[in-house]
Amino acid sequence: MKKAERKKLRQGSLPGTPVRGQAVKPPRLRLTRRGRIVLIGLPLVLLAAILLSLAGLLNSPAKAADTSSGLAVTPAVSVTVQPGESLWAIAGAVDPGRDPRDVIADIVQLNDLDGGRVMPGQQLFVPSK
Repeated sequence: MKKAERKKLRQGSLPGTPVRGQAVKPPRLRLTRRGRIVLIGLPLVLLAAILLSLAGLLNSPAKAADTSSGLAVTPAVSVTVQPGESLWAIAGAVDPGRDPRDVIADIVQLNDLDGGRVMPGQQLFVPSK
């Protein structure tokens, strides 16, 4: 190797190597298709979730009444479940004029029951007429 070639090599004249004093330019960022989907899609999904949450919060029908005078107390009596008795039988005996399904729904709501099963000796509140 000649002296001039060695000097060029020391100065960094090979292709792709910067010369002393020259600023190194970082490579350009390239996004793949999946990267663009994540970069654009993730904020859109989060925005949609926030908007749906706000819409649900603003339109929720959770308000029972505007004033305390609009609230009504459901009159109820306590009944003890007898052996062999079901909610259907209790609902038919309490209010024979109403649909038993509606009365059962009221009983389940009043007593915070998980299902339609009752045990003998259990105390239930049933809506009175």
